[in-house]
Amino acid sequence: MTITQPDLSVFQTLESEVRSYCRGWPTIFDRAQGSRMYDEDGHEYLDFFAGAGSLNYGHNNPVLKRALIDYLERDGVTHGLDMSTTAKRAFLESFQNIVLRPRDLPYKVMFPGPTGTNAVESALKLARKVKGREAIVSFTNAFHGMSLGSLAVTGNAFKRAGAGIPLVHGTPMPFDNYFDGQVPDFLWFERLLEDQGSGLNQPAAVIVETVQGEGGINVARPEWLRALAELCERQDMLLIVDDIQMGCGRTGAFFSFEEAGITPDIVTVSKSISGYGLPMALTLFKPELDIWEPGEHNGTFRGNNPAFVTAAAALETYWTDGPAMEKQTRARGEQIEQALISVCEENPDAIKEYRGRGLVWGIEFHDKERAGRIAQRAFELGLLIETSGPESEVVKLLPALTITPDELDEGLRTLARAVRETA
Repeated sequence: MTITQPDLSVFQTLESEVRSYCRGWPTIFDRAQGSRMYDEDGHEYLDFFAGAGSLNYGHNNPVLKRALIDYLERDGVTHGLDMSTTAKRAFLESFQNIVLRPRDLPYKVMFPGPTGTNAVESALKLARKVKGREAIVSFTNAFHGMSLGSLAVTGNAFKRAGAGIPLVHGTPMPFDNYFDGQVPDFLWFERLLEDQGSGLNQPAAVIVETVQGEGGINVARPEWLRALAELCERQDMLLIVDDIQMGCGRTGAFFSFEEAGITPDIVTVSKSISGYGLPMALTLFKPELDIWEPGEHNGTFRGNNPAFVTAAAALETYWTDGPAMEKQTRARGEQIEQALISVCEENPDAIKEYRGRGLVWGIEFHDKERAGRIAQRAFELGLLIETSGPESEVVKLLPALTITPDELDEGLRTLARAVRETA
């Protein structure tokens, strides 16, 4: 694909240097539909990024778009704080009937603010309030958000450094397979908890991702997650699962922890819960933890009613038909895995490992800069992919759940070509 250099001057002169994704994709996007994006010159790109996991149902999904347009055209409430509205009622009823009840999950629903980090902040705040303790345990290579409380339980040194102040009351522990299977699970964690001289304050909670998206597509085994849940119960710690990127069907089931058969005390959800890329977040918790005083945690933009409309439409469209969506995602995941096996066979000396679940996959390279070159070449070939991992050493695949087998095959062929052409 031949791309003429667009005029990016207004972005380069006026917008902050903090911008990032646009640097890897130097074009000006104009429209998008399904798994395709188009720049203002008409060039087409296959999207294997899906808004960092915020567009599980694709760009401008027609069913969700119709629901949104109808709501706006009838002058439905747009901004509602935490007032009761018909749009919020419809979402809560759909969420209860389609998601919570069939899974026998007892959760209360809190709207903490519009973003994932809002959900994490409220989860940490509630855990500390319930337990009366301030320490939180997180895991190596975790990512939980960019506000101060979320950063304190995030592992990435570059992101943590941006805080500008000490990040306190968080203690990292080794994530699953951090020691390449050489150390028994939770040996260090349990020893610290039981040793009165360890210096570890009794934690209020443990926060974990079942698959670490930004950390390099590190996949926790179901047995590791079950052992963590048992450890939390035994040691009087709340278990928080951050399902912001891996929830809403990304790994197959609606919640990524379902495969492990655990019921976390608190769950954070955002990104694709609105279904349309509209800002929306949930903090879910067991009823006995609901000790908030009215207004004790609030925010102006909790009531994004257009997001409630598209969220309800997404649940009703994609999650009422039993396990159909989950089966489709797993089938698409198998399609990706077979392609990645072929890529590894073609490049046995370059690739350290591939790993993933459902429709989130990563390829780790021995040459840590190779992943960035592959993402750049993929863009030139019309494929949008990103990197992840502490040194951006992993090529990350995050296509929409609604991507077709043909589109997936097209993107995987382009990826294989980008790998070959960056050797």
